[in-house]
Amino acid sequence: MAKSNAEVSSSSLKLNYKRTFTIGFAFFGILLLWQVYDSWCPTFLSELFKKTFSTSSEQEVQYLVGMMMALDNLAALIMLPIFGRLSDKTHTRIGKRMPYILVGTFVCAVAFPFIPVLFHYQNLAGVIVLMAVVIFFAMMYRNPAVALMPDMTPKPLRSKANGIINIMGYLGGAFATVVGIFFVLSQYLGTEKASDGSLKPFTWQHNNIWAVEIPFLVASVLMVVSALFLFIKVKENKIAEEVKEDMARGEELAETVDKVEEDKPMSKANFRMLVFILVAEFFWFMADNGIATFMTNYAIYYLGTSTASSMINTIVGGVGSVIGFAIGGIISSKIGRKWTVVGGLALSLVAYVLWTVLTFSTNVAGSGTFPFWIYIVWFAKGFGMSLVHVNSFPMVVELCSSKKIGAFTGYYYASSMAAQTITPMLLGLLLLNPHIGWEFLPVYALVCLTISVVVFLFLKNVKVGRVGTKKGLAAFDQDD
Repeated sequence: MAKSNAEVSSSSLKLNYKRTFTIGFAFFGILLLWQVYDSWCPTFLSELFKKTFSTSSEQEVQYLVGMMMALDNLAALIMLPIFGRLSDKTHTRIGKRMPYILVGTFVCAVAFPFIPVLFHYQNLAGVIVLMAVVIFFAMMYRNPAVALMPDMTPKPLRSKANGIINIMGYLGGAFATVVGIFFVLSQYLGTEKASDGSLKPFTWQHNNIWAVEIPFLVASVLMVVSALFLFIKVKENKIAEEVKEDMARGEELAETVDKVEEDKPMSKANFRMLVFILVAEFFWFMADNGIATFMTNYAIYYLGTSTASSMINTIVGGVGSVIGFAIGGIISSKIGRKWTVVGGLALSLVAYVLWTVLTFSTNVAGSGTFPFWIYIVWFAKGFGMSLVHVNSFPMVVELCSSKKIGAFTGYYYASSMAAQTITPMLLGLLLLNPHIGWEFLPVYALVCLTISVVVFLFLKNVKVGRVGTKKGLAAFDQDD
């Protein structure tokens, strides 16, 4: 039986891999910056607060570290939706997203290298102010940069496209991590173990400033290079015209309960779907960011090992993530996005259970080594959470028209930033409790992730095809 015109039209949709990889350079710069920021800044703050309050106990100041990290995220929570909506309504000769990407990138690149300089000279106020400046301008370009992918990719292909741009992002993060292995923060701090196994207060190594400066300089240079490459290769207005027909066909194959229509209110069923996704996302970021914020401090202050071990652990997790990003879209095309996300959450949950059990059954505190099993946990968690991230963002922007992609990208990141605002403060306060130590870290993540899985299971599984006789992503199987 001959295919209908609609079926032929739908099956002709193909992902433009070259363009998607190019768009990924925006995400490369984003994760490059965040990896350096998250790996170094919490320890900068820990040491400066210890000096300010004349204490040798890093645990006493973690609530302040968490608060400072959370204030940055609180600002992001407010700004991300604002810049998303602004970019939706912006129309310039270079596109609607590119002006924000360029301005945000260049200001970040100038300010970022001064954070370690001010840390080196023990200027706590200066470090906090510059961190705030970097966060503000990073938020200016983050939302528009992420929105570029759904701007140019039909809805059924967005999981695969999101996998590609996430791989590019993790390459940026991995590059920063490798730099951190060679320029070791703990060596700069000059930490030594006392006879009782505890860490002595560090002495400022004024002749070794490049150990903390170079990672920030490298991040700034590569951010600028990636932004310029994106600007040269991606002509927003031209591409928008080229993909107009494909975007319209993609709307007919959206995985939503009700059809999304331009300039019409969101249906109740689609709204419920959006709420469940964002609430579940909030809790999985509570788990993930809580761990990420304090992982470097966990390695230094709990295990008594160098930050290089923590960086290697991050690379191991990144390898798991890249594998997940590469196949997450393919898996979702077979079993649907909901069950792919549930599977990823379940795998991450198992990883945290393993970490918790082994933490309390082995004696690793102050051992001076990074246990091998943490690498296994991190690989499994990285793979599991990549399946979550590669599909959850497309599920959110699936629920809006092309005119609101920036706004819905803002909702997605507002949920994650709300979690990242709360979780550093909450975890930092918990660590103040004398009955709760660093070994509580995986327990905290385990609780948050369990809530996330329960919430996500309430989400209706939708795999709708409105064109021809093929359903959902099956219409695209021959083009994978």
